[in-house]
Amino acid sequence: MKGSVDGAGRDGVHAHLRREMTNVGVRFVTAVQTSTFYRWDNRFTVDAARTNRAWMVGICTLDPDDGHSPGLLEHYVRNDNIRGMRSIPAANGKLDDPGVAKLWAKAEQLGIVINALINRDKSEELVTLLARFPRLQVVLDHCLNLKAGPDMERTLEELVRLAKQPKLYAKLTLVPTGSAKEYPFRDMHDACREIIKAFGANRCVWGSDFPCELWCPKATYAQHLKVFTQELALGQEAQEAILGKTAEKLWFARDGRR
Repeated sequence: MKGSVDGAGRDGVHAHLRREMTNVGVRFVTAVQTSTFYRWDNRFTVDAARTNRAWMVGICTLDPDDGHSPGLLEHYVRNDNIRGMRSIPAANGKLDDPGVAKLWAKAEQLGIVINALINRDKSEELVTLLARFPRLQVVLDHCLNLKAGPDMERTLEELVRLAKQPKLYAKLTLVPTGSAKEYPFRDMHDACREIIKAFGANRCVWGSDFPCELWCPKATYAQHLKVFTQELALGQEAQEAILGKTAEKLWFARDGRR
């Protein structure tokens, strides 16, 4: 789940999400704060995660250039059912930045997960940070924004190289968002399978991009899931990891939720 709304639309968003989940048999979700509209205002995501903790956890997004962000991260984790933080480069364009590093250090201390949202040009900086924080589990959000086109091969090669980092996970939201075609987005199937092969299914996790009407309008929530349950022809063990077990380990395990 991604996105934010004010209080008046909150119940409608939650109801819409619950309908989508029920229709396809999804039991738990992570709600990710985007920085595209409300920027660093995490109030909707935090409120949603806190009040729906029976089936949801939150991933906040914080400003690496704000010295108060590490303390705010700790407050969210201690009080508001936040289990991860989306990390983006600092205002100077660097991921390997002191402000980013302070947030990663706090996340490592708290035992939560970092979601790194970067493009291919920041991959070396990502490797540097992974070496500096070896106990931190990091999810590569949207797989370097891999998409069909002239840069696809180079980006895929970089993803395969990054898969050698043992604490790095791949979030597989790339099929409908990266495709130049309509459902079932066959131009992204081989690349997705190659990423799964490189990382191993136990280090891959599905993401819905909910609400799909906003983030991947070429696919419904059910179609996005069907890509992984049917179209990619994945084995049962791989499906179980990508569609549940990996996410459970990263964000839900300490509650014992199943």
